[in-house]
Amino acid sequence: MIIKKSPDEVDKIAAAGDVLVRTLRLLESKIRPGVTTGELDRAAEAFIRSQRAEPAFKGYRGFPGSICSSPNSMVVHGIPGRYALQRGDILTVDVGVVLDGWVADAARTFAVGPVSPVASRLLEVTEASLFAGLDQCRAGNRLGDVSHAIQQLVEDGGMSVVRSLVGHGIGRDMHEDPQIPNFGPAARGPVLEEGMVLAVEPMVTAGRPAVRMGDDGWAIYSQDGSLAAHFEFTIAITAEGPRVCTPWHEPDRASRRRDVYAAAPSGGTR
Repeated sequence: MIIKKSPDEVDKIAAAGDVLVRTLRLLESKIRPGVTTGELDRAAEAFIRSQRAEPAFKGYRGFPGSICSSPNSMVVHGIPGRYALQRGDILTVDVGVVLDGWVADAARTFAVGPVSPVASRLLEVTEASLFAGLDQCRAGNRLGDVSHAIQQLVEDGGMSVVRSLVGHGIGRDMHEDPQIPNFGPAARGPVLEEGMVLAVEPMVTAGRPAVRMGDDGWAIYSQDGSLAAHFEFTIAITAEGPRVCTPWHEPDRASRRRDVYAAAPSGGTR
């Protein structure tokens, strides 16, 4: 059953999303060669708890980390630990935050210094596919419109959608109905309605779509060893269109204030 949320409840999910976005920005500032994924995990947990929130992943079905950190050919669910980032790596960071009982979920794949042309193209295509899906998150569309838009952009870009991993509804629980594939025909599936909140998350490889489970029972890798990327938003369906509750793509408020101040004429109000 798809659980619709009231505008007030969407605001609460967005408040969790604000903590999440600030966590991702903190981690982005720390991602560089030599830093371990365990160090990133500890920084994320400390920050999230400082905001009177909780890391949604910590202990979820036994997961030991506060974030998922997945380098290179690892698609998702990487356990943070001793792995030290290297120049040329790509690293997916997936974060979940619980604030006042409401959950937000988002992911980004970061370049660790200059990366190969294949890696750069993979990040570009995967991120663009998320925005293609976002554009279809409108009341009256069908869920298949989201899935199809993602698949079309990925495959037109020469990459492959991972078909065995999906997005999901979100709210009080991290994983709610519906499941959201990143492929399939348009105009199929449930009608999108105001109040639905979706975690849309294309997972893409630079090679073939098949994946394999790692020895730890958590990490999932591309089967052919090709690079993988993952971008995710928590998105609410509203009467005004899609609302991104985890807007990591937007400038932070401090940056926006600096931009406004810089643009103000001499003697303008500050």
